[in-house]
Amino acid sequence: MSRIDAVIFDIGNVLIEWQPENFYDRVIGPERRRAFFDATDMHTHHLEIDRGASLPGMIGDLIPRYPEWERELRMWNDNWNDLAQPAIPHSVRLLEALKRNGVTVFTLTNFGHDNFPISQQAFPFLTLFDREYVSGRLKLIKPDPEIYEHVEQDCGIAPDRLLFTDDRDDNIASAAARGWQVHHFTGPQGWADRLVAEGLLSEEDAK
Repeated sequence: MSRIDAVIFDIGNVLIEWQPENFYDRVIGPERRRAFFDATDMHTHHLEIDRGASLPGMIGDLIPRYPEWERELRMWNDNWNDLAQPAIPHSVRLLEALKRNGVTVFTLTNFGHDNFPISQQAFPFLTLFDREYVSGRLKLIKPDPEIYEHVEQDCGIAPDRLLFTDDRDDNIASAAARGWQVHHFTGPQGWADRLVAEGLLSEEDAK
């Protein structure tokens, strides 16, 4: 029997790609995209969405500060599902296989409270989790230890019986410091191998 009672997925760059530069490169070209990101520091602003701010509200606040980038700023909200995509198919298959096997599956994700449902509409597999720990709803963000403590208290599962995968070293380190089992996600095959090793999936299920 597996020593894991729940598997916890990050979402960005684990189940769906989060590389918004790719969208802007296609739409406005790499040179203007670089200028846009340099001028506005959008990744830093987006952290406020992950912390609970409104995405449309943030864009509305930024437009007067960067009026020359109004079109590009509006795209961050209006084209959300073009920025946060595509799905990572093997990872999705692993999530679905865990569910079929009756494994409890959560998500712990840095994601805005109003754009997470938009992504769920585009990618229905994001509705499969038994519990959703979304930073924008909780107003807590990885790698803050408080968000991991919240998960523990909410689900009632001992830390050493949680298996968490994330693509960021700092997020993994915070979970490991609390005693969680962790897997640094660098690609779906490594994650598949870990799930098989834990006895959660067969090799056939993990393909």
